[in-house]
Amino acid sequence: MLQGIKSIAVIGAGKIGSAMIRAIRSCFSDITVYATGRRDETLKSAAALGSIALRDNRKAVSSADLVILSVKPHHFPQVVNQAGRDVWEGKIVVSVMAGIRLKTLRDALKGAKVFRAMPNINALVRHSTTAIAIVEDADDREKSVVDSLFKCLGTVYWVPEEFLDVWTGLIGSGPAFLAEIIDALVLGAVASGMYRELAYNAILDVLEGTAILLKNRTIHPAEMRDEVTTPAGTTIRGLMVLESEGVKAALMKTVEAASKRSSEIGSEIDRAIRRALGLD
Repeated sequence: MLQGIKSIAVIGAGKIGSAMIRAIRSCFSDITVYATGRRDETLKSAAALGSIALRDNRKAVSSADLVILSVKPHHFPQVVNQAGRDVWEGKIVVSVMAGIRLKTLRDALKGAKVFRAMPNINALVRHSTTAIAIVEDADDREKSVVDSLFKCLGTVYWVPEEFLDVWTGLIGSGPAFLAEIIDALVLGAVASGMYRELAYNAILDVLEGTAILLKNRTIHPAEMRDEVTTPAGTTIRGLMVLESEGVKAALMKTVEAASKRSSEIGSEIDRAIRRALGLD
């Protein structure tokens, strides 16, 4: 149960919005969910998930105790203009829109208690790794509500807002990086004579098992690596290739580059939104 919350509006029932609806209906079946979308297909899908599908953003926001903003960032000014500036007072609002800073959200949504959350695509199977920006002026009930809501999608980490760009580079983009690594390992097995399907399913099992092992033992990854590595064995030969090809450094630079780009895009989006809403 979400204390004090009887209804939630999901503004933008796309991929992440739909994942939120499914999670809410599963974890908090007593809560009424309103959902909005721009296309008929989106509205039909939202209704099929058990929400009340609307085109009217103002009605959805007005009817809800908590609002999840899940539209593309450049659609945010349109949502604010459609809903009006007078409907946000006293509501908890959680933005999962990339780039738009807390200050801009607060300036645009007067009277609301605003949070920023950054889930990733694994929300589609309720295994998201979500960051929520720490909001100093939120009370314990508001924090608990937002925390419980996103724990229904997976794991939750409360972080300073300035970490969200790095979070996007590591966790938002992380599934794509891991997918590339998995594909490369599978292709290596195929090149060595194994069927692709067998290699693919097996490496997914290894990835899951390794994550569980590291979590349960709370050891540094290098310690586990050393346990697997025997003198003149297969693992050390493979590790020598990884080292000679600079794979570890490449992965470090990958996250760094993605984080930097996230910061650049976020700054561009935030400035554009502030101009569009006349906040500067």
